[in-house]
Amino acid sequence: MGAVRTSSTPLPGIGVRYDLTTREDRRLSVVAHRDGSRTLSAYRGDDPDACALSLRLTGGEAEALVDVLKPTHHSPTLLSTTELGLVAERIKLSAASHWNGRLLGETRMRTETGVSIVAVLRRAEAIPSPGPDFRLAGGDTLIVIGTREGVDAAAAILGRE
Repeated sequence: MGAVRTSSTPLPGIGVRYDLTTREDRRLSVVAHRDGSRTLSAYRGDDPDACALSLRLTGGEAEALVDVLKPTHHSPTLLSTTELGLVAERIKLSAASHWNGRLLGETRMRTETGVSIVAVLRRAEAIPSPGPDFRLAGGDTLIVIGTREGVDAAAAILGRE
């Protein structure tokens, strides 16, 4: 039997496909769609290019499946943002936003809300840890982490038109 192999492939405009080949040479894939949904596919053992099963899962269903496959109570080192009082959310910047074309530092996001912007999703690209000189654009999705109150305040600031 072989080792478990994984790979990922960007799917522009769709998301990312993750492929897993098990030690028994069986193929599984998950397409992580940009809207948060997932498509889980399993391939036939006698023909690894023939799909035997394909399921479209909502974001919530995908999270429930992860919980079943790897329950947090079995992993004491797994950090949970809710245990720490933190949340992570996506905030979409509209094309009509006051911040469209402005520098991230001008928002004074961390100073005003205490949240951290950990990444910006722009089209099919992810920009990790953007600095204060990063220029925002309408359509950007900002990944923020902070307290519930801080994230709500950040959404209000970024929603300014």
